[in-house]
Amino acid sequence: MTNNRFEDGLEIRREVLGTEYVDKSINNANDFNMDLQKLVTEYCWGDVWKRPGLPRKTRSIINLAMLTALNRPHELKTHVRGALRNGVTEEEIKEVLLQTAIYCGVPAALDSFRIAQEVLNAEKQQKME
Repeated sequence: MTNNRFEDGLEIRREVLGTEYVDKSINNANDFNMDLQKLVTEYCWGDVWKRPGLPRKTRSIINLAMLTALNRPHELKTHVRGALRNGVTEEEIKEVLLQTAIYCGVPAALDSFRIAQEVLNAEKQQKME
């Protein structure tokens, strides 16, 4: 019997975060952390991200704000890329991060702007190649 929530989650996760990133996460999992990969894929991506109540673009915008508030730079970097794939513009990313400066604090927003700029620069460079 196949696990549809896992397969659905894997598909959505790949669409948002990129196949290479997701496959690396799954392929590098071991006995210790594979259960976490399954949990994230099934519940985060196969359940919540699959829900029809919010478009992916909105979910990405919310994630950028939450990850800034939680000071999770690695995940923020990943989700800036995902936000771009989900149609969030550079201007919208800037506005979200400016909003976080007020509600999450300037240091958190400064870090998030720096991380977002790294991703945006890398994406522009990749398009030029």
